[in-house]
Amino acid sequence: MSRRRESRAAARQCNEALPPPAPEQFAGAHLTRARMAVVLGVLSTVTVVMMVVASMFGSVHIRLIRAVAEPFSPDHAILMDARLPRVLMGAIVGAVLAAVGAALQALVRNPLAEGGILGISGGGAFGAILALVVFARGSAVDVLVPLCAFGASLLSTIAVYRLAQLGGRLEPFTLLLVGVIFNAFWGAAIMLVNSVVNFYFTHSIIFWLMGSFEAPTWQEVALVAVVGVSGTAILVGHARDMNLLSLGDEEAAELGVDVAGERRTIFLVTSIMIGAAVSVSGIISFVGLIVPHMLRLAVGADHRLLLPASFIAGAGFTVAADLLARVAIAPAELPVGAITALCGGPFFIYVLRREGRKSLAL
Repeated sequence: MSRRRESRAAARQCNEALPPPAPEQFAGAHLTRARMAVVLGVLSTVTVVMMVVASMFGSVHIRLIRAVAEPFSPDHAILMDARLPRVLMGAIVGAVLAAVGAALQALVRNPLAEGGILGISGGGAFGAILALVVFARGSAVDVLVPLCAFGASLLSTIAVYRLAQLGGRLEPFTLLLVGVIFNAFWGAAIMLVNSVVNFYFTHSIIFWLMGSFEAPTWQEVALVAVVGVSGTAILVGHARDMNLLSLGDEEAAELGVDVAGERRTIFLVTSIMIGAAVSVSGIISFVGLIVPHMLRLAVGADHRLLLPASFIAGAGFTVAADLLARVAIAPAELPVGAITALCGGPFFIYVLRREGRKSLAL
């Protein structure tokens, strides 16, 4: 008995001493500080430029110089009260969704995974819509709607997590299946509510379901930013373990990863991040699919770089989509979720066809 334990301990030490095997997707993607600085610097520059452009244009054109130099001008009021909070909210929500998508794809080893597929966004949407209808005549409706959305997202997270456990372990395939089922359930519940309310609520519900950054407050921007940045920092701290999880459960366990604990942590953190984003913007689909996948093709699958890069690029992508939603049929406005869905639908089919030639695993 003692000899078996000694041999297992020796094997474990050998495995820990050996460098992790390099799968095909990591080939040619050796990460250095210079490479990380260049990639993140370029993405940050593009994102900042996009945010400046989005702050200038909309249904009403403003001059940034006048808005900054003249604090009592109409341009300043438009920039500070409407345009800038919206741009910042779009940036932080897009950053959160993209970072969550990258983490969940590592968690379930499937490039088609993203935040909305696990039923968490649907739960948040149902909570917000129910609060919108029930508390419509209350003075605190603007506060209660995001709170109810966040609470419903967390409840949906707990339910999905519990049901996806088999024998005390979180199974990736079961997690995806339960998420799809919950999405269908929440969709049916939303349609049920939509069918019994008047036209005013129907219009608001449909527009909210498609996602929008209309009229966010500075407090909401700050709250989502704190949750998003904190959650992404935690995920980046687990990036090495995500790289090992991408190799498979057995390989990751042999290399010292607590697979079950790591899955719990990633799932909990990403769920809180999704709940915070959905509570203020509604359902914005495919950001978590498009951005991480494009970056994985461009910079590799090392999550030490992929996660912060997805966070930055997701911000720029969503700000660009929101700008298009504001100017496409100005002065009217399109839901930003419709823009991302129009981009994401064909991209999803492309990824499915591309990955269909091999097993759907990272």
